[in-house]
Amino acid sequence: MIRQSLAYSAASSYVSLALQIVSTVIISRILTPAETGIFAVATVFAALASTFRDFGVAEYLIQEQDLSSDRIRAAFAVNIVMSWAMGALLFFGALPVAGFYGSQGIAEVMRVQAFNFALIPFGAVTMAYFRRELNFRPIFYAGLLANTTALVVSVVCALRGMSYMSLAWSSLAGVVVTVAVAIYFRPAGFPWWPGLPGVGRVIQFGKYASGIYLFGQLGKGAPEMIIGRASGIVSVAFFSRANGLVEVFQRLVLSAVLPVCQPYFASDNRNDSGLLTGYLRSVSYLTVIGWPFLLVIGIIAYAAIRIVYGSQWIDAVPLAQILCAAAFIELAYHLSKEALLAKGEARECNQLQMRVQACLVVGLLAGIPFGLVWACWGVVVGTAASALLTHIQLASSIGLSGALMLRHCLPSLTIAVVSALPVAAWAIIEPISELNFVRFGVLSPLLALVTWLLCLRQLRHPFWDEIVQVWRLILRKR
Repeated sequence: MIRQSLAYSAASSYVSLALQIVSTVIISRILTPAETGIFAVATVFAALASTFRDFGVAEYLIQEQDLSSDRIRAAFAVNIVMSWAMGALLFFGALPVAGFYGSQGIAEVMRVQAFNFALIPFGAVTMAYFRRELNFRPIFYAGLLANTTALVVSVVCALRGMSYMSLAWSSLAGVVVTVAVAIYFRPAGFPWWPGLPGVGRVIQFGKYASGIYLFGQLGKGAPEMIIGRASGIVSVAFFSRANGLVEVFQRLVLSAVLPVCQPYFASDNRNDSGLLTGYLRSVSYLTVIGWPFLLVIGIIAYAAIRIVYGSQWIDAVPLAQILCAAAFIELAYHLSKEALLAKGEARECNQLQMRVQACLVVGLLAGIPFGLVWACWGVVVGTAASALLTHIQLASSIGLSGALMLRHCLPSLTIAVVSALPVAAWAIIEPISELNFVRFGVLSPLLALVTWLLCLRQLRHPFWDEIVQVWRLILRKR
């Protein structure tokens, strides 16, 4: 069941990533950095509002020990109230935000994004139930159709001269399709209407869970908000593109793994199977995939940005390389939130997120007066501090020791370094430039992939067994 869920989740993630890359390649060559920056700033405020909109409803449904129809109706009721309230706040708060940044375009984008909030509750609860049941087939179809629709709408609108609004309308189109798919796959007997019995239980959990995502989103959106005010919209655009390159891994792997992790951890917790064992296994697999990826992306950042975004975004290269270092540190503890929520420790997770994001904001504020590069180094320092705080909390909550963490991560670090060495050697012998960036961008990942597979096999990393099992399954089906 876990492997099938991961397969559907991975397929959804990879198809979505492919469509997003196509969209980015096209849109980056149509819109200017200033236009992209307007949408990036507006999206930060929409993302912040979405943390209250969700109110931890999905996490509540996943971890609930005894999920009844009344509790599903209660979750639906809470989701509707919070979503509509946040949509109204986003709509009427658009003008003050636009005035703060001195850009009327931000208000135009935010008003369109507000309509997403009116529609989302009618699909969100059903999608959360699918995740709880580890049924990722409907989620795969929703992602495929929504992202395809968003791609078509964004490109058509951009070509028709709709500027940053092309991205806003594509987002709304994607939400409409997602809700339609959720309704189509709705299980027989699944409640249609909201209800009041059990609302208090949802609110009790949600008030902490929403705080977790609020602080997480504040930390994620802080760079755009602070940089936008301190350095201007164009600087936001360059940071956003640099961060977008680093987040390719999140779209490629984390977006496939994270939706499965909390249901997996929660199942272990309900069945007394040992949450710590599952967490360490997941961290081992995640780092052995992610660390090599981030090292290679850091080395070939010039080629990657030049291919994906175009020549006008080259100033984002050093920013992306520094942000790769921050992502490298953060990855080992990326699943901590899922583990704590699966254990039902929403309050502790909330408090941890508050401290973690405070570290990131302080690091960013310390660096931004000296320019974008130093702002990124501030993110690295803040990430290192937050990793330490997270480890302390996990040691208290699930018994994670430093020795256990080192034992499960050291093989991943070895494989990451060895996998990136051939690419690093090539870049030293033949520095990446306008003359060879395409060759580097295409061949370097293939070279690293071959080296990575050989390392997995020779060092007998547990993830190699997973690859072999998947390969055998493919051969049997053929």
